[in-house]
Amino acid sequence: MYRYVIKRLLLMIPVIIGVSFLVFFIMDMAPGDAVDVSAPEGATAEDLEAIRHDLGLDKPVVVRYIDYMAGMLHGDLGVSYISKTDVFQTYVEKLPATIKLSFASILISVILSVPLGIYSATRQGTIQDNISMAFAMIGLAMPHFWLGLLLIIVFSLKLQWFPSGGDQTLSSIVLPAITIGTGLMATLTRTTRSSMLDVLKQEYLRTARAKGIPEKVVVMSHALRNALIPIITIIGTQLAGVLGGSVLTETVFAWPGVGRLIVDSLNMRDTPLVTGSIIMTTILLSFVLLLVDLLYAAVDPRIKAQYTTSKRGKKKHE
Repeated sequence: MYRYVIKRLLLMIPVIIGVSFLVFFIMDMAPGDAVDVSAPEGATAEDLEAIRHDLGLDKPVVVRYIDYMAGMLHGDLGVSYISKTDVFQTYVEKLPATIKLSFASILISVILSVPLGIYSATRQGTIQDNISMAFAMIGLAMPHFWLGLLLIIVFSLKLQWFPSGGDQTLSSIVLPAITIGTGLMATLTRTTRSSMLDVLKQEYLRTARAKGIPEKVVVMSHALRNALIPIITIIGTQLAGVLGGSVLTETVFAWPGVGRLIVDSLNMRDTPLVTGSIIMTTILLSFVLLLVDLLYAAVDPRIKAQYTTSKRGKKKHE
């Protein structure tokens, strides 16, 4: 198990290098730069060149990338071209809002999708099954930005139940969390249903029923536990995706998270802030996916046994 964790952590190194390389060079190929976007009115060509020299933008892109990576090796993600603030500090300030929105969205998705998927699986082929799956597909059929705008019009402008944007109060998270959570519902519901259908056909469940165990106990205690691996996989990947920044939702609701930070810095051609934010997000997602893999062993003893057997086999071979 420890070797597996160390191996996954080491694999993050080439991933981070590859991501930083792509982001840095794509930003360089984009038209304009931070000086063009943020230049004060009336600035002369000489003024612009002086600013570029101060920011190091007059150096070749390869030299700038090497300098950036050298700084990153010492824990320095650079300084924003626009705000002149430390990139790491800026990212850390925006991260709590994204984490809060991510967990609220996943919570809504899990609360609605898992029971719906179980209910649908235990009534396969019935009208209840068809209605449940149609309801789950609604979120997939509606684009996030459209659903977000619809919720703002109905619940903010018309009914005035919730704020239309920002993160000032606890109620501010309700509409963006529903927007994202509804979009995640379809995949999680279908996965739960499919996984439960596979497990419900197993012989040991027929044996449990033959022993007189109530159907509710058979489904919730025996079937669901053995169907959790695919469900955990989907929840983990969805959490990673939302933590990566729900750009459209954060933009629609003016949510002060990482997704909006990256969009704003892209528009301002702020290369250090874009690169540093995406690198930090990549590291965060890698840890989330590693945690999901480790949860497999906790949920399914067979997976933990595989790790143990593999380790013993290597020792015998040595």
